[in-house]
Amino acid sequence: MPVVRTPVTVEALAAEGAPQRRAIAKAITLLESTRADHRAQADELLTALLPHAGQSFRLGISGVPGVGKSTFIETLGLYLIGRGHRVAVLTVDPSSTVSGGSILGDKTRMEKLSVHERAYIRPSPSSGTLGGVAEKTREAMLVCEAAGYDIVIVETVGVGQSETAVSGMTDMFVLLQLPNAGDDLQAIKKGVMELADLVVINKADLDKDAATRAQAQITSALRLFGHHGNPAHAQAMQAAHAAPGTPEAEVRFWQPRVIQLSALAGTGIDAFWDAVTQFRTMQAANGKLASRREKQALAWMWERIDAGLKHAFRHHPQVRELLPQAIAQVAAGTLPASTAARNLLAVQAGTTTTP
Repeated sequence: MPVVRTPVTVEALAAEGAPQRRAIAKAITLLESTRADHRAQADELLTALLPHAGQSFRLGISGVPGVGKSTFIETLGLYLIGRGHRVAVLTVDPSSTVSGGSILGDKTRMEKLSVHERAYIRPSPSSGTLGGVAEKTREAMLVCEAAGYDIVIVETVGVGQSETAVSGMTDMFVLLQLPNAGDDLQAIKKGVMELADLVVINKADLDKDAATRAQAQITSALRLFGHHGNPAHAQAMQAAHAAPGTPEAEVRFWQPRVIQLSALAGTGIDAFWDAVTQFRTMQAANGKLASRREKQALAWMWERIDAGLKHAFRHHPQVRELLPQAIAQVAAGTLPASTAARNLLAVQAGTTTTP
């Protein structure tokens, strides 16, 4: 059980050096705690942090296991620090479905970045949360922003085709791919690809021909999504093909693109950050960045409502009393799972009496 001995304050997060790092760590630990008294403290802290947060650029990094996310983030982080930025990295490690434990090893892969005074890296377990992120990743971003980090990078667990939660909490969603990532059909069917603002072919130096093929395949898939998928991407395509002088042609929208780089060799990072800068400038000018954050704030609210309702359900006295029997009946096949769920929900709502 996490232990937080003293309250964390906004002033402590504004400190410098080791005291600030301790304050950030304590704040995130407080936010991740499941104790009722800690949850109340966490709500107070978040309310106090809001006026000091929101000024950073939030970058989501996702990709399959082994694509080189940690290496890419370290190379990018050091590059950004060299340009005067302060970089916070929130990494998410998968939790074991057997033991519940997590190695939290991503930080060890970033040897240089993890010890830099202008960087902060916080690994967190997924703890069964779906979507490739941790339950309190959104809250941790606010802490880092209030501490003065102007670039916040969220690295997901190694994902497949459906882990897309990070795109709903960041300003830009970057998907890393390998040169031999699959054929045209594989590129088209990935749900995570549909949401990507920028696709990066990492390790392009290993097989330049394969990287070029992958770039062409994914570019074609993104064009298809523009016609039949993501509404924001479709809007960008319509603006790009609008007649000159029309209102639609005057507003610039971002069109997802594909680039090649090698994080290990350090090549292509300049081009990557140029693309990110173009995206940020364009989305800020057309209002999409502010709109995206508004939608994310509302999604965050409903996400916490869902989590709160589930917590309240599991801790309802009558539900806890009836749950073992319902579990036994469902496991034995004497009661349909849907009926058991409906009965338990009715008990929580007070619309039926316990047997």
